[in-house]
Amino acid sequence: KELVRVGKSPEGEISLDTTGRKPGRGAYVCPSAACFAKERKAKRFERALECTIPDEVYDAMQARIAEAEEEAHAE
Repeated sequence: KELVRVGKSPEGEISLDTTGRKPGRGAYVCPSAACFAKERKAKRFERALECTIPDEVYDAMQARIAEAEEEAHAE
C-alpha cells in the first residue's frame, strides 16, 4: 500500500493507478519524486510495461507524484 502503481491498460494507456486495482500490466514505485525520476532515467517502467512511454506521460505522472508528496509533507 505504500507503493504507487504505474499501469498499462489493455488499450495501451499508461497512467498512475492510485487504487492498485486497474486491469492490465503494472509496475510499482515508491511515492517519491526523486525515486520516480531515478526509475524513469533507467527506463525501468518501459521494460516492465513492455512499451515506450512518451515524455508527456512521464511528465504528467511525475508532476502528480510531486503534488502528492508535497501534500503529504504539508499535513
